[in-house]
Amino acid sequence: MVSMSITTDNDKISRRLEPFAPLPSKRLRALKTLVKNDIPLSVRTDPIIPFLNDTPERLVRKLASIKVSHITCSTYKVKHDNWERVTQAFPALTRTLQPLYFENGERAGRSLYLPQKMRVEIVRKVKELVESEDMRFSSCREGLQQLNSATCDGSWMIHQPRKA
Repeated sequence: MVSMSITTDNDKISRRLEPFAPLPSKRLRALKTLVKNDIPLSVRTDPIIPFLNDTPERLVRKLASIKVSHITCSTYKVKHDNWERVTQAFPALTRTLQPLYFENGERAGRSLYLPQKMRVEIVRKVKELVESEDMRFSSCREGLQQLNSATCDGSWMIHQPRKA
């Protein structure tokens, strides 16, 4: 079993969001190669950032066409260091996100979460997309385990040894 993260299928957004990571187009090609070799796949499509990559329909359909078995998602959680990186990469976006997290969001430890209603809406939307494409779904670190149809880590795909 292989698990890979693909935050967006948009290479331009990815280049700004994850400047040192392989482009999504290259990751998608790698997934196709793995499928050809009968390796079960799990993909993390997170973090989902409102107004940036919160419309994952095209990505989910691409992953389904590749025969990915499982998708995990969660929303972006603001921490001091990652907020600085997002602010530098997307200054206009952070002006929109700032009140969602800093004024209306929820604190959990050292992280700021989106308001729960918004998180549930985003995660439920991804779940419905994923399951409509006959894949299993999970969301981690959101407190929404009731939406999961599989474990977050994809371990359900690891084949158990046959008993003699």
